[in-house]
Amino acid sequence: MTVILAFLALVALAAGLWLSQQHLAAKPWLETGIAPLAGHGPGRAPGIIFIAVFVTVIGGLFAMLGSAFVMQIEETPWELVPLPGRVWLNTALLLLASLCLQFVVMSARAGTQRWLRGSLIAASIATLAFLAGQMQVWISLTDGGYRLDGTPAASFFYLITGLHGLHMLGGIIALAMVCARHAGTGSGDVKALLPGVRLCALYWHALLAFWLMLFALLQGWGNAFLALCRAAVS
Repeated sequence: MTVILAFLALVALAAGLWLSQQHLAAKPWLETGIAPLAGHGPGRAPGIIFIAVFVTVIGGLFAMLGSAFVMQIEETPWELVPLPGRVWLNTALLLLASLCLQFVVMSARAGTQRWLRGSLIAASIATLAFLAGQMQVWISLTDGGYRLDGTPAASFFYLITGLHGLHMLGGIIALAMVCARHAGTGSGDVKALLPGVRLCALYWHALLAFWLMLFALLQGWGNAFLALCRAAVS
C-alpha cells in the first residue's frame, strides 16, 4: 500500500510539474497577435500524452507488484534472493542506454548528425546487453537453486524482472521502427527524427527509474524509505 501511495505521489508531482509549464496563468485575451506556446509543436501533444498514460499504467503495475512484494515480506518473512554482482553491471548498462538516448534527442533537436548515429547505436547495444545480462542473472540464480517455482521471493524476482525485460524489449522494437520509418522516408533532416526518439527517450528514462526502485526493493534497501513514507501518510 505504501509503495502505491508513493507512486501516486510521484505521478501527482510529475503532473503538477507538467501543468506548471503549460502557461495556465496566461491571459490570452490580453495578448495581441499569434503567440504559439513554447514546446507545442505539431503532433507533439498527442504523443506526449500517450507515452505519459502508458508509462503511468506500467508504473502502476510495478507499484502493485512492489507493494505485494513488501507486504509478503512483512507477513511471512522471506530470505531475499542474493543478487549476483552482474546486476550492478546491468544497471549501469541501462543507465548508459538512457544517457545515450538523451544525446540522440539533443543531437536531433540541434539538427546535427555528429553524435546522433553513434549515440543511437550505443543506446541499442547497451539495452540489448542489459537484456542479455538479465538472462545471465536468471541462469546464474537457477543454477544456484533459486528456481521460478521455488521460494516466493524467487518467484517474485523472476516475475518483476521478466515484466521489466519485456517492456525493455518492446522499447527496442519501437525504437527500431522509429529509425526504420525515418530511413524509409529518405529524408536527411535529422530533426524529423526528433518526435519519435524523444518519446523513446522518455520511455527509457521511465523504465530506468522503475528499475532503480525495483532494484532497491529486491536488495532490501526500500524498508527505510517505506517506513519514512508510512510516517508521512499516517
